[in-house]
Amino acid sequence: MPKITNIKAQQVFDSRGIPTIESQIHLEDGSKASAIVPSGASTGSHEAFELRDVENKRYLGKSVLKAIEKVNIEISKTLIGFDCDDQKKIDKTLIELDGTKQKKRLGANAILSVSLASSKAAAISKNIPLYRSLGSYKTLPLPLMNIINGGAHANNSLRIQEFMIRPDKAKNFKEAINICFLVIQKLKSLMIAKKLPTTLGDEGGFAPSLTNNEEAIELILNAIDKTGFKVGTDITICLDVAANELFKDKKYAVNSSKFISPEKTIEYYLDLIKKYPIKSIEDPFFEDDWDSWVNLTKQINKDIQLVGDDLFVTNKERLLKGINIKAANAILIKPNQIGTLTETIEVINLAQKNNYKTIISHRSGDSEDTFIADLSVATNSSQIKTGSLARSERVAKYNRLLRIEDELGNSAKIAKV
Repeated sequence: MPKITNIKAQQVFDSRGIPTIESQIHLEDGSKASAIVPSGASTGSHEAFELRDVENKRYLGKSVLKAIEKVNIEISKTLIGFDCDDQKKIDKTLIELDGTKQKKRLGANAILSVSLASSKAAAISKNIPLYRSLGSYKTLPLPLMNIINGGAHANNSLRIQEFMIRPDKAKNFKEAINICFLVIQKLKSLMIAKKLPTTLGDEGGFAPSLTNNEEAIELILNAIDKTGFKVGTDITICLDVAANELFKDKKYAVNSSKFISPEKTIEYYLDLIKKYPIKSIEDPFFEDDWDSWVNLTKQINKDIQLVGDDLFVTNKERLLKGINIKAANAILIKPNQIGTLTETIEVINLAQKNNYKTIISHRSGDSEDTFIADLSVATNSSQIKTGSLARSERVAKYNRLLRIEDELGNSAKIAKV
């Protein structure tokens, strides 16, 4: 395989208009590829470190010029001459070069931009699609389609951060997107009829001010009903609570501003599950409230997905703990939470080996980079979270998956949950 001849980073902007890093890798055969690193709004404290210029007032402390300098000088000098296809060696070298647990010296954003760009360059050099370069699977993920935003993703009164739909009975990815499209359009019509604003949150879902979580769910169920699809079979409801944002003094305020005990919060979730066709709940508890995670995992049916995002932060050590104590049964995968492609894939493999569902995910501050679409197919992940069918940085991932499905032809399958 050709060797790396040049690495160059620059500052670009994410979907929220915040600076982020893009790195480009050049190979001796003329191939080149770039990768843009996303950034989250509600982030777990155990995530890998995002290096920003907190003292730079021109960008209000949000610029990434230090991270760019790390890539252009230190990382570039180290990796030039490396075989671009030796991803494990590249990532191992980057981890050792940083030398800290959370990648605080070089910054996980600097490291990941190079890690992902090298994998893309290798695929281009081999003249094969990225998903084939990363893996051999041919299964398209089901979309966890965000249609109403709340919490840290929207300036409204909703406590839960994401209200999503999942087209469980779709025969292929094209049909899955069509189903979501129809529900979104019906939802928009209902909101207009109710004189609710159809403004969008960070991830493309509508961001109305509603009374409570139940009102949002009822609105979505009404929209599904108007499409003619069956609620609970054709389409199910999925939630991202983002409980880190709703936690204080060992209590939670999930449905109102009133804080209640973890035990009462579990009762609230169980009541929701009984009342509505909810099949997935992400981050229902604080990232270090392991006892509550274990308690809810014991009490839910096996067909309901309990997803750890801030709990696991795509981290092998934290996932191992969850497996050992039986906390959650699914994991959200965000490469920028850990900082290299190799570590990301190791976590995916560990999760799947232990029957945890893997859900590949975007971040609220994302970009036109479609890497996670290829990753979801390559790793045989059953679902993908990449926002609503709105905002081009979200739609880009769905369009990439439609193209992959078309390219795979009759060999393409859709995941079952």
